[in-house]
Amino acid sequence: MNYLVIVRHGLTAWAKKFTGWTDVDLSPEGIEMAKKYALRLREKNINFDKGFTSVLKRGYQTLEIFLEVLGQKNIPLYRDWHLNERHYGALQGLEKPETVEKYGEEQVNIWRRSYNVAPPKLSFSDPRHPRFDPLYNDVPVEELPSSESLKDTYERTIPYFQKNIEPLLKKGENIILSGHSNSLRAIIKYLNKISDKEIVEVNVPYCIPLIYEWKKGMIKKYYYLASMEEVRQVIEAIKNQIKK
Repeated sequence: MNYLVIVRHGLTAWAKKFTGWTDVDLSPEGIEMAKKYALRLREKNINFDKGFTSVLKRGYQTLEIFLEVLGQKNIPLYRDWHLNERHYGALQGLEKPETVEKYGEEQVNIWRRSYNVAPPKLSFSDPRHPRFDPLYNDVPVEELPSSESLKDTYERTIPYFQKNIEPLLKKGENIILSGHSNSLRAIIKYLNKISDKEIVEVNVPYCIPLIYEWKKGMIKKYYYLASMEEVRQVIEAIKNQIKK
């Protein structure tokens, strides 16, 4: 048996802002959260072969904390923009509660939770556009988004997963992947064969490892390394981020 372990990054100081591709650090609380669940994962005694994450600091900082606690800092690590969070377009940097006041909770929830509706786009000249970020100097400008829906995120994340991660799992390797709410929702949608309609209701809690057990190249079962009540509490706190 081999494993895929999926971990959403820890909390950041921008928890009440639309972060998207904005590159922010973990908060002290987010660091402690990552350490807490890394200790829990250590009890599984999984020796990982490779680690994957995005190019965003909160993603790879979380992965580094997990690997340090696991005593596995020397495994090969791969960082790629295809695993980035969904790009929130013109909403990036805005406070979620104030955005609700301006546009209404229904509209904000459509932008946050729908499958194929993207927030308003950034203009090409907006300094927040990723073409101005040195992180993406090697990415063709036409591939850089100015806003994304979950569907758009799925369409960039899943081909990368299929090409670079899934073959390793089918060969029997153990993989740890630290990502973001929407890139991980895309992967969960793909692995669990969740419909476009049902994925709207799926949330990913901070830092709680989601473990997929593989056998002979196929998923046998999956589960969070926490009680359902613990998962529910973390998810409820995330849902409340749009409230003052």
